[in-house]
Amino acid sequence: MTRHIILAVLLLSATAASAQPRPDSDWPCVQRKVETLSPGQFWTGPDIAAAGDWGSDNDAAALAQKIASRRTDLSQVDPLLDDYAAKLGTDKDAKDKALTRVYAGVFEVINGERGKVMSGIARYSQGQRRMAERIRDEADKISQVKDAPSNADATELPKDQSETETKFAWDRRIFQERSQSLTYVCEVPQLLEQRLGEIARKIQAHL
Repeated sequence: MTRHIILAVLLLSATAASAQPRPDSDWPCVQRKVETLSPGQFWTGPDIAAAGDWGSDNDAAALAQKIASRRTDLSQVDPLLDDYAAKLGTDKDAKDKALTRVYAGVFEVINGERGKVMSGIARYSQGQRRMAERIRDEADKISQVKDAPSNADATELPKDQSETETKFAWDRRIFQERSQSLTYVCEVPQLLEQRLGEIARKIQAHL
């Protein structure tokens, strides 16, 4: 059992270390952390500020929120834009500004969601670090008791020791499962960026 505990602690230490690249110890992902996005990263169309407030344009806001949502498949975006553009009339300047407002809304919605996900990842990482520390403490306690001369020939574990080992095994399992799920969670900010870029291209194609 002692050998297994040592191996487990080494595994946890390696997992925690690999999940905490510097310089930001709260960013456990292999993907590079990009703190903030700029609307201009994805947009080469008309000036966004000159187009007006997207939130004041009910139609633009409704469309922006719909196509920004991950519940809306990207294959649905072009038909929705076609319907919206068809209602804008023949004034190209007014049409371009309206579509630009749609993009501004999409950017704000997706960027806001991305920010919440990244904050959640940071909290997740902090929780994993605290759990790793707790598991190491539990492993140390178990090893110390196991290695004590008075327990060398014991055939049954003391109740407290048995409970500690059960908690250690449970915490280790949770830690490993959460580490595995983190792989997917870390992909979400990048997936949101890709979605934003694809929608921006589709909107610009309608200008």
